[in-house]
Amino acid sequence: MKIIQNKYLIAILIIFHMVGLVGIMLPNFKDLILSLSFLNLLLAFVVILLGEDESKPILMKFLLIAFVIGLTVELIGVHTGLLFGDYKYGFNLGPKLWDVPLVIGINWGVLTVTAASVTHSLKLPHTLKIILNAIILVIFDFVMEPVAMKSDFWSWNNNSIPFFNYVCWLFIAVILQLIYFAMRKPNSNKVFNALFFIQFIFFIILNFR
Repeated sequence: MKIIQNKYLIAILIIFHMVGLVGIMLPNFKDLILSLSFLNLLLAFVVILLGEDESKPILMKFLLIAFVIGLTVELIGVHTGLLFGDYKYGFNLGPKLWDVPLVIGINWGVLTVTAASVTHSLKLPHTLKIILNAIILVIFDFVMEPVAMKSDFWSWNNNSIPFFNYVCWLFIAVILQLIYFAMRKPNSNKVFNALFFIQFIFFIILNFR
């Protein structure tokens, strides 16, 4: 029964991202689809919860912790420039708290969990996995940044992405991975893996539009 449910969850992810991809590429629908982008991130969050098949309470606690940490560092970043660099959020990521979209806090947790799932099968010590997962998230951000700027998710001063942004991503990603590994032993989850690769491919394709 769980296998069937997971297949449906993965199918839903593929359909939503395909609709988003096609919609963004069609001029008549682009603005509408982009304005609903935050719903896709919320869908990812719901799918993560539904797709968890081991310890859902612990996962929910971690996602809450990641939300608080993610939102806090983004608030510091947006209002002081001390983290990431000089940037601001646009209007296509939904409701904001003090100029930071709430889904950004959620997304930090989702990315952390999915990256840990992707590398689970590698025969590496936990310390190396934590570092590898953080590097994967930096690569994800590198691919996502150009799309985010063109999609009014966020923008950088002078349209220049500072190297400092990736340094901060790595540092925060390591912290979240450390917390995640301390709370539970990450497992390989087909839904989590699918979500990570679907999103990654989604942004790669949009880089060529």
